[in-house]
Amino acid sequence: MTIYNTSSYTHESLPTTGILLINLGTPDAPTAAALRRYLGEFLADPRVTEMPRWLWWFILHGIILRIRPRRSALSYQKIWTEDGSPLLTISQAQSQALQKVVDAHFVGPMRVALGMRYGNPSIAAGLEQLRQANARRILILPLYPQYSAAATGSSFDAVTDVLKRWRWLPDVRFISHYHDQPAYIRALAEQIKNYWSKQGTPDKLLFSFHGIPKRFFLAGDPYHCECHKTARLVAAQLDLKEEKWQVVFQSRFGREEWLKPYTDHTLTALGKAGLKRVDIICPGFAADC
Repeated sequence: MTIYNTSSYTHESLPTTGILLINLGTPDAPTAAALRRYLGEFLADPRVTEMPRWLWWFILHGIILRIRPRRSALSYQKIWTEDGSPLLTISQAQSQALQKVVDAHFVGPMRVALGMRYGNPSIAAGLEQLRQANARRILILPLYPQYSAAATGSSFDAVTDVLKRWRWLPDVRFISHYHDQPAYIRALAEQIKNYWSKQGTPDKLLFSFHGIPKRFFLAGDPYHCECHKTARLVAAQLDLKEEKWQVVFQSRFGREEWLKPYTDHTLTALGKAGLKRVDIICPGFAADC
């Protein structure tokens, strides 16, 4: 392991406060080759796939990475923009907006950086920006409102893997969740209100969160509970009756049971029940495709 030295460092340098925003990540291009690199890094994370490493290695490299990259590339091509991946461009815009806010409201040098758990710019690159800026205090903010080991926990792992190679460790604060923060709840409620003021109200509102395997929940992951609390608080802000809203989960992978009810199954059932309009909000993503 290499310890970073800073031979050009001067001890009179003014210390900086750093903020590292973390998002999941994105491939560099909507191509099968780029998706293979991205998915290879993502799905190799033991936080994401809690299986014996030897078995998962054969499944990942023998099956998934031979089939899934081509299919995923077609999906990314549908949402790719001239500026690149929406997740990356939105995250960059958020980072730049936060820099303007801290510059206007706080005294002393502050630097905001962005790092992706998988792909580019990496968490290591974001932390290096802060190190070069002489950040002696760093706030780590994963853009995941609800905690899950597969996302938030994995971000913590990546940060500590980098910091263990720094000679002079900064003071670090890690925000693990903000699922019930009043400002977050108000922002969601106001977004919904503004939309309904123009488009009218639906028969039902679905809060659709990214799913995780049910066994993660049974093992103690708080994600399921925090998703429900977020939805419950927003519904209360909107003064919605219980029958007017529901929590569902999307994007399951593989054959095992994930958190239920599933978004697609629920939509089918609501259609058969005669509902004419259903609105969906995804409160688990601060920036997404």
